[in-house]
Amino acid sequence: MRSMTETLAFLHERLTERPRVLLILGSGLGGFADELEDAVRIPYAEIPGFPPSTVEGHKGQLVAGRAEGVECLALQGRFHLYEGHPPERLALPVRAAAALGARTLIVTNAAGGVNPAFRAGDLMLIEDHINLMGRNPLIGPVIPGDPRFPDMSEPYDRGLRAIAERVALERRIRLVRGVYLAVAGPSYETPAEVRMFRRLGADAVGMSTVPEVIVARALGVRVLGVSLITNAAAGVAATPLSHADVVAAGAEAAGRFTALLRGILTELQRLPDVELA
Repeated sequence: MRSMTETLAFLHERLTERPRVLLILGSGLGGFADELEDAVRIPYAEIPGFPPSTVEGHKGQLVAGRAEGVECLALQGRFHLYEGHPPERLALPVRAAAALGARTLIVTNAAGGVNPAFRAGDLMLIEDHINLMGRNPLIGPVIPGDPRFPDMSEPYDRGLRAIAERVALERRIRLVRGVYLAVAGPSYETPAEVRMFRRLGADAVGMSTVPEVIVARALGVRVLGVSLITNAAAGVAATPLSHADVVAAGAEAAGRFTALLRGILTELQRLPDVELA
């Protein structure tokens, strides 16, 4: 992939440390990257192969730095199918970070609550996902090093989930668990679709995350996923849906989200049984 070669050459010139963890920060959650120490900030528009971010609440820059002693590469915003990008481009940052040394992906998103027990502002630990985007980022010729049929029996790492649950308990952060369902968007779902999602076993619905996770698992990168439940999905509550509410919910949850992430990174740094590099 010519774009990957150019991407890596550019990043090797700009970054001074090998990242151990890649953070993908979804709508309204990008503020965590502003707290990284010794940070190097690079707008997506400057990185070969990276398209600019067009979504409100996504800053559109790559930030390299440290948090709790862990070398991190953070994406303030991501790319989406609904912006017109092919699915393989959505996962370009994952491939680049893995090539640079990252062996753990912490992926976050904003999602609508399909489970009626969820409240706006909840943080949901993703246990599994359902791909209804209609696309897979691995379709096409096999990229050298990729398996043709990667195993997806445990897309979200059991050990990383246990760490997140322990941190949430210690810090008294409400953390629910559930299945994330991904659709292409950009229109919000209809009440009938949400009823169907519930019957399929989904607890939350969003428009991202799954392509990055599929590629990460194909590359052998461990994944932890967290959804911010920004609102009840259509038909679960009577109020209309808006992206402004999504961004506002991200701002409200920023403190709890940052505390959870910092606690997880602290545990990853401490525990010898968790492979970071």
